[in-house]
Amino acid sequence: MLHGEIEISAFLKARRAALDPGEVGLPDGFGRRRVRGLRREEVAQLAGISVDYYTRVEQGRAPAVSDSVLDAIARALRLSDGEVTYLRNVAVPRRRPAGGPPRCVPGPAQTVRPEIRQLLAAMDPAVAAVVLGRGLDVLAWNDAGGRLSFDLDALDPARRNTALLVFLEPTAREVYPDWENKAEEVVGNLRADSGRHPDDPRICEVVNELLAGSPEFRRMWAAQGVRECLRGTKRMRHPAAGELTVTFESFRLGADPDQVLVTYTASPGSPSEAGLRRLAAGAAVVAGSVS
Repeated sequence: MLHGEIEISAFLKARRAALDPGEVGLPDGFGRRRVRGLRREEVAQLAGISVDYYTRVEQGRAPAVSDSVLDAIARALRLSDGEVTYLRNVAVPRRRPAGGPPRCVPGPAQTVRPEIRQLLAAMDPAVAAVVLGRGLDVLAWNDAGGRLSFDLDALDPARRNTALLVFLEPTAREVYPDWENKAEEVVGNLRADSGRHPDDPRICEVVNELLAGSPEFRRMWAAQGVRECLRGTKRMRHPAAGELTVTFESFRLGADPDQVLVTYTASPGSPSEAGLRRLAAGAAVVAGSVS
């Protein structure tokens, strides 16, 4: 199945399976269990709706699910804020019109406004920054941002994508010492993006390539996790700038809501800040390599 054919079923089933009945006051459930997690009738009971109706929601057969029902299901499944948003985005079945175009047909190129590029160029050299678009494509960057992990200028434009680089570039595990955490962060962000744009051709293209090319991605994607990570601290390893510990913040652009400005900074006077300044001054990394 193509990524664009997003189903609510897989998401709700995964969330049911992730819950321990004892956590929601159902230590014994409705008899002996053969599978882990909650049953449909238990979710329906907790949400205060009929089993038949919950079943139709989970199977994507409920044409118009009210916000109150979605909220009740979210509470029953102990969904996070990001998961609630994703549930709302995929709750209404989306079907291709008869004779409509096939999914994953390349769409128009995403562009960054000149004013945003001007902002990137005007930033302090110790601030590394990139602009991400749909599907986690890297659309623009300043000097330090373009050299922070991979040499973006040297990469083929089609490969300038955070998810593709993290999962398919052989040196990604050298760039990110905490690779597993970085990979899960990428999957959570990509899943959230797919909920906002379930039929976007670029997201579909990226996810399908990763499903075909990365067993680790297949495993993480199948878990149906939705965890949009917009801020935090991460460790990175650069051959010229050395070991870096940076904090990142993400800012969705008001006039371009499908684009996110991500900045990376380090503590003033720290070796990591000095490393960012070296990157801005021209310390480069060979495309796809950190050695």
